[in-house]
Amino acid sequence: MQPVANKAQEKLGPVETAVSTEPKWREDGSTMKALAWFGPTDVRVIESRIPDITDPDDVILKVTGSTICGSDLHLYHGEILALQKGDILGHEFMGIVDRIGPNVKNLKIGQRVVSSFQIGCGTCEYCKKKLSSFCDRTNNSSLQNYMYGSRDAGFFGYSHFTGGFPGGQAEYVRVPFAEYNLLPIPEGLTDEQVLFLSDVLPTSYHNVVDTGVKEGDVVAIWGLGPIGQCVARWAKLKGASRVIGIDKYPDRLEFAQKKSGVEPINFKEYKDVPKRIHELVSGGVDVSLDCGTFHEPKTWLHKIQKGLMLETDTPETVNEMLLATRKRGRCGIVAVYAGFVNGFNLGALMEKGIAFIGNGQAPTKLYWDELLNDYIIPGKFDPTFMISHRVPLDDMAKLYEAFDKRDSGVLKVFVETKFSSPSSPGCPTISRVDDWKSD
Repeated sequence: MQPVANKAQEKLGPVETAVSTEPKWREDGSTMKALAWFGPTDVRVIESRIPDITDPDDVILKVTGSTICGSDLHLYHGEILALQKGDILGHEFMGIVDRIGPNVKNLKIGQRVVSSFQIGCGTCEYCKKKLSSFCDRTNNSSLQNYMYGSRDAGFFGYSHFTGGFPGGQAEYVRVPFAEYNLLPIPEGLTDEQVLFLSDVLPTSYHNVVDTGVKEGDVVAIWGLGPIGQCVARWAKLKGASRVIGIDKYPDRLEFAQKKSGVEPINFKEYKDVPKRIHELVSGGVDVSLDCGTFHEPKTWLHKIQKGLMLETDTPETVNEMLLATRKRGRCGIVAVYAGFVNGFNLGALMEKGIAFIGNGQAPTKLYWDELLNDYIIPGKFDPTFMISHRVPLDDMAKLYEAFDKRDSGVLKVFVETKFSSPSSPGCPTISRVDDWKSD
């Protein structure tokens, strides 16, 4: 798939953007550790050159915290188009300002910041509305433009389908249009409290807000990884009367039940999830939210179709959502879908009058101030509840394998570099993947 996608993109030619996608490198030839992709399930910690200021609006960060996201598994399995060998992964990170470009006036060397997972230009129609994930000027992917009719913003560490920008599972990272894409962190907050403002918190909040969860709603969530766990809490904070969570991993179901009051459904036990939901909620739920993943088809029909590349994604979760949602209800998708599915239940969508909402990639800029000032600083939402492990960057390749298999109850991992502060009180201390995989 990757050679075909890369050839197609090469033939179409890049779209002109306002940013350089390839960084310059430090003139002294100095190197850093970084996690790079070399093929399906083949990721490696390598020595890579350290990036330098390339465009005048750039900042170079020393990474003090990174993590692995469920959507990274799509890269790990080679399911996102236009990956190239040696691509540095990672879109969720924070750090300390190390170097600044000549146009950067509002950030200082040594300042602590969180980076958005997307790269907004700050001046296009969407960026002016703080809809940073929809920026028109930072993603040069002609292939995405061809497939979708337009392009997302460029993303860090998420293939050349999103611009080919080196990511933050590394010791250093270049951040273009830094004043727009970096969030300064006030004193008194730990790295563990703020790292997830990079992606998980705005993405989960966006799923709830954009789909319109309101007081009294009964909400069902497909997928109880970090996004789903946060969505459950946001739904409760927005007044949901009940939250039902669907997953196949008993530890995640138990965690959601104990920590957030979620009513669990294990789809290994209940093969017909919509039927089970109708048993629990007469008429169906008000809101269904897809926080899961497309790379694990349930049925042989879709396993075969995916294997033969007759579809890139599967419609099984969204079809369950349509059947489980009441008439005139709402379905929101924040899970990553890349292309095409077969067998989508279009009739149920139309006949039941359901509002089917593709939430899109969450615009971090839209929610940053609210999440930081209204929820994290006052203590209304403590993101550290989901951190299950802390590992060094050296273990990143092993972490991908363990995270893919959900070893040792892994949920959200704080990945530290040589620039990180020690773990904060109440948060996991450093461990090695080999040790906790064998626990």
